Amino acid sequence: MKKRLFFTLSIIGLIVVFLTQCMDFRKAAPANEKTFAGAATCRTCHQQISDSYLQNPHQQTTHSIGIQTLGTPTPDTYSFNDHLQVKIEKQGDVMYQVAYMDGKQTTTRRIDISIGSGEKAITYGTWEGNQLKQLPLSYFKQIKGWANSPGFPQHTAYFGRIIDARCLECHSSFVDRKIIQDDPLKVKEELVSGSLVYGIDCERCHGPAGKHVEFHLEHPQEKAAKYIALYQTLTKKQKMDACAVCHGGNDMEILKSVFAFKPGDDLRSYYTNASGNTAKKAPDVHGNQSDMLAESKCFIQSKTMDCTNCHQTHENLKGNLTSYSKRCISCHATIKHTAITLKNAVVKTNCIDCHMPKQSSGVISFQQAGKTGTSAYQLRTHKIGIYH
Repeated sequence: MKKRLFFTLSIIGLIVVFLTQCMDFRKAAPANEKTFAGAATCRTCHQQISDSYLQNPHQQTTHSIGIQTLGTPTPDTYSFNDHLQVKIEKQGDVMYQVAYMDGKQTTTRRIDISIGSGEKAITYGTWEGNQLKQLPLSYFKQIKGWANSPGFPQHTAYFGRIIDARCLECHSSFVDRKIIQDDPLKVKEELVSGSLVYGIDCERCHGPAGKHVEFHLEHPQEKAAKYIALYQTLTKKQKMDACAVCHGGNDMEILKSVFAFKPGDDLRSYYTNASGNTAKKAPDVHGNQSDMLAESKCFIQSKTMDCTNCHQTHENLKGNLTSYSKRCISCHATIKHTAITLKNAVVKTNCIDCHMPKQSSGVISFQQAGKTGTSAYQLRTHKIGIYH
């Protein structure tokens, strides 16, 4: 029996060794134009650019939330009225939004994810199973405080708004979804939380990099970038389309998920103009920067002007009006101002506040505690012009 057992185990051992060797020497399937490499892989060759981009608002459009990453002031309270409050609380090592009615805790939801770079505002989500739901309080830099999330009921703490994949198409790089048949006449969308790629990463703007990485690992002497989208090679329309994926308005009718969009694609294959009651009346300062720019005299008269003339995505220039103004002056150095305008001491260092002023959004507003009306959400217009 011992000999038979020894013989059997030996055979099994040999089979395991053989299969292991086969697996060790098996070559991985070659990459193709749809193979993703991941931002960490990009950083191995592009460390300086990657580190700089970490500070750019695009990269910060979504975050997994922990105590160190809440990104807002110390815990605070928002009062809907004399009876109802929602508080931001730390319980153990987790942050929550907690509703209280007459001092009694009624609803508690964990803060799992932030949405928004924080340059203007941040809203928050919580996972309930495979659905992501928006929480009732958002933080607005404009008022340096908490307010009722945009579009939420004014007199109740609402925890039920679903954040779907469409929202994340412009606030993340990817999330997988499933369509579930709830009953014979109803379906619902579920998100695969573990598939969520936070922020707008390298491959969202440059396309899948798997084949690019594979080629350059095999040909380290080749310095010209292969199998990756380089913006200097794109046409003006292709550059505009690449930005308009997320900055072309949220009132478009969706033909297919823009997660599949690659630089160089025609955006008309993904979006079409809304019609009927949902048709666009005028570009809004929230999320419709590309259409507003396209209405600018600067843009219309230029054959080369696009978003990248002013925005260097690998850098963080948000709020640096002097830097942006230098780009204006590079084309408008001979422009003459009136004597009244020249009395303004910042006329040579701040073109932006005069020619791209902040305006109120027509699609987003928010409710401040203790106020009956809504507050305007202000963003800078991208329709460059002369404003009085």
